[in-house]
Amino acid sequence: MLLEDRRFLLQCLEDLDASLRKLNSRLFVIRGQPANVFPRLFKFHPFLLQSAPLPHPFLHTLSYHSSPSCFSLTHNSSPSCFSMPHNSSPSCFGLTHDSSPSCFIVPHNSSPSCFIEWKITRLTFEYDSEPFGKERDAAIKKLAMEAGVEVVIELNGGQPPLTYKRFQTLISRMDPPEPPVEPLSDAFMGRCVTPISDDHAEKYGVPSLEELGFDTEGLPSAVWPGGETEALTRIERHLERKAWVANFERPRMNANSLLASPTGLSPYLRFGCLSCRLFYFKLTDLYRKVKKNSSPPLSLYGQLLWREFFYTAATTNPRFDKMEGNPICVRIPWDRNPEALAKWAEAKTGFPWIDAIMTQLRQEGWIHHLARHAVACFLTRGDLWISWEEGMKVFEELLLDADWSVNAGSWMWLSCSSFFQQFFHCYCPVGFGRRTDPNGDFISFWQDLLRGQTTRGVGGGWGAMPFFATGEPQTQRGTAEREMEGGLRLAVLPLPVPENEESWLEVNAGPST
Repeated sequence: MLLEDRRFLLQCLEDLDASLRKLNSRLFVIRGQPANVFPRLFKFHPFLLQSAPLPHPFLHTLSYHSSPSCFSLTHNSSPSCFSMPHNSSPSCFGLTHDSSPSCFIVPHNSSPSCFIEWKITRLTFEYDSEPFGKERDAAIKKLAMEAGVEVVIELNGGQPPLTYKRFQTLISRMDPPEPPVEPLSDAFMGRCVTPISDDHAEKYGVPSLEELGFDTEGLPSAVWPGGETEALTRIERHLERKAWVANFERPRMNANSLLASPTGLSPYLRFGCLSCRLFYFKLTDLYRKVKKNSSPPLSLYGQLLWREFFYTAATTNPRFDKMEGNPICVRIPWDRNPEALAKWAEAKTGFPWIDAIMTQLRQEGWIHHLARHAVACFLTRGDLWISWEEGMKVFEELLLDADWSVNAGSWMWLSCSSFFQQFFHCYCPVGFGRRTDPNGDFISFWQDLLRGQTTRGVGGGWGAMPFFATGEPQTQRGTAEREMEGGLRLAVLPLPVPENEESWLEVNAGPST
């Protein structure tokens, strides 16, 4: 996990702690692994033993959260204490529209030497549909039961649908999700006050990037500031586009669309800063106001439903992120080419459009969904013929919004390994980029970071790049057309790749998006 991901996470925790302070409470960040920490929390804690009796039974309930899915069409409890899942990132930080958070577990090599008895009698947590979450939660549940703690959990059984159309059919028959709970208030909290020690910041404060081993000298401000406060501000901006909601028109794509937007929400959904249920109902309410109380179509919730679809598809498939042993994944004889994979991941392919996208990903931790389509197609079935699993790993490391289920599902879909309908639909690494960014503005935006590499057209947008009638770039050896079984193809050699016959790449020159 890179610095941007950690910074976003810590900002989320800082924002959560600030919100809790307004309710006379604090966030307790505990160093350690959940399976090691929870037994101690159930039994020991020196500070509370020295303090007055707990004023309210609310404090006897420890809520632990790990699931990345909050949308109530699947399942949702009201978590208030978080633990890091497989990729060391929490998935739900809600104070305003979930119950009050009180504790966050941070993986650490050692646990606190001194714990206090929290007198916990109930543990609640949201069902995690992903394989690593099930294993971890089972261990926590077992520990809680052994300690005499009542465990409350909501399960969602049944077989998952494997096509989006079928998924839509099923949820259209379901009752609407329950509205989100109201924001917590002083009146709701009543006399409930969390005892806070003078050394709380030292013992239970949010760790810094430096404490986690990151060098922050010269670190620029965050493109995506973390936290629920920022998420709620962004959703209001997002919903200001009433014309889009009224007509359900997709925003027109241009070079500016490729840049991080102040209305972007995906990292906040992934980390749970923004409640999926809240987003769902805000969309619904606005649509009905604009459309005079008419019922909104399912397509209005596309962003949320695709997310839920992949969660649902992965819930009973522990091999969802693998080709081998995955019952829904097509077996494809992908090439093993570590050098080409590294060139792609490090933005050194020689294709300015692809390299600009990957540079943005490495710098900001986010890229537009169509940019994801372009680089995923380039890595897999379009150009390099490298397994989608390798691309998924890079995205998991670099993307702020890389949910496990959504990330794996998207890569299977874009590589035509599963969920696909039109396998011949490709994203040309030049033609698609030219249509999306005809003036080369996006490439020029990243040219300072790309400068110095042997790339085609960097510094002058698309104008400095030589083209043939096919729309493919010229190479050092020229562009050789040849007839091959299945249609016309071009043999091209990206400049950073060593010049030899074995390194030539076959780029599909057929139908492209």
